[in-house]
Amino acid sequence: MRIREIAHSRPRFGYLRIHVMLRREGWLVNKKRIHRWYRIEGLQLRMRVRRRKHMCLHRGPVPQAQRTHERWSMDFVHDQLFEGRPFRVLTVVDQFSRQSPVLEPRHSFSGGDVVAVLERVIPRTGAPLSITVDHGTEFTSRVLEDWVGLPTRRKARLHPPGKTH
Repeated sequence: MRIREIAHSRPRFGYLRIHVMLRREGWLVNKKRIHRWYRIEGLQLRMRVRRRKHMCLHRGPVPQAQRTHERWSMDFVHDQLFEGRPFRVLTVVDQFSRQSPVLEPRHSFSGGDVVAVLERVIPRTGAPLSITVDHGTEFTSRVLEDWVGLPTRRKARLHPPGKTH
């Protein structure tokens, strides 16, 4: 049942990532058993069949923020310098006040860089309840997933974007 719950809540996770999550929760199971149950339940990912449309579950609109620093949105803005060299700006926007607690420019970002920026800003503002992100490589990295999944600290949960119109 727990394998099915994780697979439905995280449709892009394969059996190996589900195995890691179960181990974090304290289940003592091996990869082969998880893979067998994953296949039996019919949870295998389809490859190359309009992948983006089949992978995303419609989760409905994200709840509206009721106060500042409750819900944030993160994304990147791209531009280039005069000599043609590209750069990116990590923008974090508070959904209630529409202010940006973070505008971090760099030439390149990794998941670890995003975590470092969040670690620097959260002591000043406090951790939000959730952070809305897209499916960019920096936001789906294992470093950011581990940072959010730590049980010892209160961290924000990442939500895929929902239609709020």
